[in-house]
Amino acid sequence: MSKIKEYHFPINHWPKEDRPREKLLKKGEHNLSNSELLAILLRTGIKGESALDLARKILDKFKTFRNMSSADLSHWKEFKGLGDAKIAQIKASIEIGRRFGEETKETRVKLKSSQDAVDILMPRMRDLPKEVFKVLLLNAQNRIIDIVEITEGTVNRVSPILREIFQKALQNFATSIICLHNHPSGNAQPSADDKTFTRELVKAGNALQIAVLDHIIIGDDTYFSFTDKGLI
Repeated sequence: MSKIKEYHFPINHWPKEDRPREKLLKKGEHNLSNSELLAILLRTGIKGESALDLARKILDKFKTFRNMSSADLSHWKEFKGLGDAKIAQIKASIEIGRRFGEETKETRVKLKSSQDAVDILMPRMRDLPKEVFKVLLLNAQNRIIDIVEITEGTVNRVSPILREIFQKALQNFATSIICLHNHPSGNAQPSADDKTFTRELVKAGNALQIAVLDHIIIGDDTYFSFTDKGLI
């Protein structure tokens, strides 16, 4: 990646070869820095600051794109000249990147372990501010048929969630499932409710002849697998 030249006037007055958008089209997006990519999304800066200057300020504050995606709207509003449209563009672009990663993994991965499931959903679930429950629906070869979100909330309402999980599994002719939910606290250790729910989940799966391969709790870059711990 080439060194970014410093200019102190608007990007449309820069030499064409140094403008982020033109540089991307000529050399490819992989040759741009994070601040240059972000500047393309911003499109314009404010009086006295180019889009690249603003992009650098945003990166100085948030450090990573991951932090940007989970930041509260109030933190974005601290930047002068950054309105709802630009914030929405940035967040949408980060989400597209996440979904691209999921799609790539979904289409080629045959799930063989809890880590395989975690690799697909950890980037999406670890930073969620609320508890979300997702189910991987699998075919007989342990390949993903679909990923469904069952509910946003907690797992202490066992019966309604169980009905919805197995209804989705039956509708999609899944032979097995892996369930995952996140702990917004970052601590992946199961609660008493999580343990009760998992027992009921396995029991219902056995009755319907749909194998429950695992129940995984996602924390902050860590996870707990009931199967790995010998609890399923």
